Amino acid sequence: MKIAFIVDPLEALKAYKDSSIAMMRAAQARGHQVFAILRKDLRLRDGTVNARAVPLTISTDDHDWYAAGEAVDWALNAFDAVLMRQDPPFDFEYITATWLLERAKTQGAKIWNDPRAVRDHSEKIAITEFSQFTAPTLVARATEDIDAFIDEFGDVILKPLDGMGGSGIFRVRRDDPNRNSIIEMLGQLGTQTIMAQRYIPAISAGDKRILIIGGEVMPYSLARIPKAGESRGNLAAGGRGVAQPLSARDREIAETLAPTLWARGLLIVGLDVIGDYLTEVNVTSPTCMVEIEAQTSCAVATKVIDVLERS
Repeated sequence: MKIAFIVDPLEALKAYKDSSIAMMRAAQARGHQVFAILRKDLRLRDGTVNARAVPLTISTDDHDWYAAGEAVDWALNAFDAVLMRQDPPFDFEYITATWLLERAKTQGAKIWNDPRAVRDHSEKIAITEFSQFTAPTLVARATEDIDAFIDEFGDVILKPLDGMGGSGIFRVRRDDPNRNSIIEMLGQLGTQTIMAQRYIPAISAGDKRILIIGGEVMPYSLARIPKAGESRGNLAAGGRGVAQPLSARDREIAETLAPTLWARGLLIVGLDVIGDYLTEVNVTSPTCMVEIEAQTSCAVATKVIDVLERS
């Protein structure tokens, strides 16, 4: 198979923890050819979607993890699979890429995750489809609505809708002296919609990342445990990752969502669960494969290649 990965610039990827590189290594180990595409190199000309693709040879050396061949123009439908693994922000350029990838799909390209499904699943707002599993949640722009939510619950999390890695997340209490400033800053003086969620004290035990691959729930989560004094468990915010078997509640949430998300063409999904509550549905570039594989016998990246080989 020829498998292309649409990723951030190769030199910026951290091989020791990057899930896309883990999948590249798993693909190469199976004898498949691996290619890298940058989002800026996608183009639509006379109805056909092409890209400059760089063939890669992947090593196990995390410091010198790839050797790149010469870039060649390919029609995306010439690949056996194309994995969109571009990190957020989910801005207009990202949306444009989903339009191009959707056009490529009509030409026979196999795109994962499905570009329409990625576009339709805001990683924050997507949880509202499954409100039976969420803590009280508000999505709003008006300051008075956000203020009323904070007054009602007393201790809340505020977050932007387009962030990743814990960026821009604030814990705000009813009597917080910086409350108004935080709301103004996140909401850009009432011009930007944000999300508010009731604070979940179980964050102290970790923000759990549960991976669903091809509709199958992986048996371990990665609990990202906040460092002292932090309310964010994200690894990018200094959290410590601990792999652990799914709880009964974790499995209930994941197995309820899995068939629906897989039917929509979402090959790789990362659910975030704090305590008993679903907090995010990650579909752009879910991570934590490397950490789970390092601490358990669950070969998540290889599972992705298994599904691609059958698809």
